[in-house]
Amino acid sequence: MHQIVFLDRDTIPHQITLPRPAFAHHWQEYPATSSAQIVERLQQATIAITNKVVLNADTLRQLPQLKMIAIAATGTNNVDLDYCRAHGIVVSNIRGYATGSVPEHVIAMLFALRRNLFAYHKDIQAGVWQEKKQFCFFSHPIGDVAGSTLGVIGSGSLGQAVAKLASALGMKVVFAERKGAATCRDGYLPFEQVLQTADAITLHCPLSDETTHLIAAPELAHMKPGSLLINTGRGGLVNEQDLVEALRSGHLGGAGCDVFTQEPAGASNPLLANADLPNLLLTPHVAWGADSAIQALAHQLIDNLEGFVAGRPQHCV
Repeated sequence: MHQIVFLDRDTIPHQITLPRPAFAHHWQEYPATSSAQIVERLQQATIAITNKVVLNADTLRQLPQLKMIAIAATGTNNVDLDYCRAHGIVVSNIRGYATGSVPEHVIAMLFALRRNLFAYHKDIQAGVWQEKKQFCFFSHPIGDVAGSTLGVIGSGSLGQAVAKLASALGMKVVFAERKGAATCRDGYLPFEQVLQTADAITLHCPLSDETTHLIAAPELAHMKPGSLLINTGRGGLVNEQDLVEALRSGHLGGAGCDVFTQEPAGASNPLLANADLPNLLLTPHVAWGADSAIQALAHQLIDNLEGFVAGRPQHCV
């Protein structure tokens, strides 16, 4: 009988139905798990489920019974994949479940920033309308989304879905080739060219050694003046302090961030510390979080477990 332990069940809202596997098993779930609790809780586990709990090599060496790690998310940077491959631990992740939710969040941020909705909301709260004594006032620029160019970095299912939605809104969509690539694949433009010409950039690539601080001061300086940066990928893709400085200098028109280098972000995080900027829109890693998307995730998670037990592992990384 398989011993299944879900280390951070509270990462899935409790209104979401989480099915139980059809095979014989014992199920144990915890709302959250600290690093000090992992080994004790997984000591007898054959299958571990984690969304964001880190399973590194030092921890995994102490878990000889573990046969599978099911990541309840797409990102895999919280699991030591090299150790798992070397020791025969199957690792699966979730794919394609938020291709409606994330693109809508990206477009919502795009509209809010391009039309300066939150800046106007703050002005109304501050009494600017009464001061102007007019039926309307224009304290911030308002731009059109239709007719502008969206640069997409990362051409997986989410990047493609965002591109489809943006095209339907009348945007021109361009895909960026990998940073530093000597040649461009068909359908892609050089990374630097996309930075220089796009009116908005949206990030949809995984976080790795190669993509950490993919966007930092040099890249921000090359972005088109007044352009927008939207990050619903991973917080580490962007140097947060450099982004704040680009916003404060007026070079960037705005930024929308749903992900942070550390989550939850502390008060000293550059983005949180500058959350009062009128052109900075922050959300707490919820772009993926439509109920329909999370329900699809839950079903796929259990499908991954059942495929492994049946000898047909799927979504392996």
